[in-house]
Amino acid sequence: MPASRTTRRPRTVRSTVLVTGGSGGIGRAICLAFGRTGWKVGVHYRTREREAKRTAALVQKHGGIAMLIHADIRDGKQVQEMVNQLLDRWGRLDVMICNAGQAASDLVLRMEPQDWASVVETNLTGTFHCLQAAGKVMLPRRDGSVLVVGSVAGLQGQAGQAAYAASKAGLLGLVKTAAKEWGGHNIRVSALFPGWQKTALAGPAFPVQAAADHVLGRTPSLGEVARSVVYLALLRDSSGQIWNCDSRIL
Repeated sequence: MPASRTTRRPRTVRSTVLVTGGSGGIGRAICLAFGRTGWKVGVHYRTREREAKRTAALVQKHGGIAMLIHADIRDGKQVQEMVNQLLDRWGRLDVMICNAGQAASDLVLRMEPQDWASVVETNLTGTFHCLQAAGKVMLPRRDGSVLVVGSVAGLQGQAGQAAYAASKAGLLGLVKTAAKEWGGHNIRVSALFPGWQKTALAGPAFPVQAAADHVLGRTPSLGEVARSVVYLALLRDSSGQIWNCDSRIL
């Protein structure tokens, strides 16, 4: 071979992840963690376009490739179109992170039915739509991973957070059911508790003594949680699990 000619290296195929709620604090950190490892990251948002653009810019800055995708996950057709847009551009979906969520602070006896419905439709039904859309892509390939961002409130309840806690409890049953149905097709489905994070979603619900019941005396860092999401999403031999990222003993 002439000295001027070089051997062509095989083209690297980047893995692709879709993160719902990518405009928020936890979602942005997750997008960035995937971006740092060179992934193609679908940054989903519903209303916060400016913040989603900021997330996408950070992903690009740190070595990833990003695209913005708008959808209301309460609408199954919009969720399917969200996944279709990602496939049209990148041709694959390796990991789905179901992070988008909503909270409403009120006591059981005071909560308005419409507030209850909005939270449940977003957190639980929205995740159901995302699982359906992701499953249609992953099952034929016999490969893929879905990680759902849950909450300890789904196990223990939380005063003033009836709809939020109920929706997060429902996610645990949904995750375990999907894991059982899809395990034979090599699709991994698990959930993760990110612990208390000072984000817009937490708002006034973030307690002053948030770390009182943590054996380490502190809540988990957002960066560590995001890195844990990447790690857990890539586990090949684990599914149907509920991972807790803080030091509370459940």
